[in-house]
Amino acid sequence: MMRQDGKRGRRGQASVELALSLPLLLMMFLVVVETGRAFYIAISLANAARAGVQYGAQNLSTAGDNAGMQQAAINDAPSLAGMTATATHFCVCSDGSASTCLSSDCAGSHRLLYTQVLTSAAYKPLITFMGILPSMTVPGKAVMRVVQ
Repeated sequence: MMRQDGKRGRRGQASVELALSLPLLLMMFLVVVETGRAFYIAISLANAARAGVQYGAQNLSTAGDNAGMQQAAINDAPSLAGMTATATHFCVCSDGSASTCLSSDCAGSHRLLYTQVLTSAAYKPLITFMGILPSMTVPGKAVMRVVQ
């Protein structure tokens, strides 16, 4: 159909261009959304691990409460289904040498007690497409010195 200004078929060209570029634009949008979801999970896990070590680092009695540190980490990230938290504590001599947390193994220096919480959760993308953003386990970790 010929229009008065002599331009023929310009509307059809725009529709074809949109139809060809729409799948690429949609895929780019999904990659951005899924990347954001993965970062949200990673940040939530790091924050949960930090909450766990903050509970444990309050004093010497909470440093030995591994179950309390794990529960503090889990309570900090209620939106992450299936999150796991593992709490431990370890010692280091103030001169940098290794310690077994016994009072006699840091001769000439004093013992420093640390708490550590490791968190993890599964990340599964909403849509899998050609291996972009595969399913994975996202880790989180925090270490803090105990107030003594």
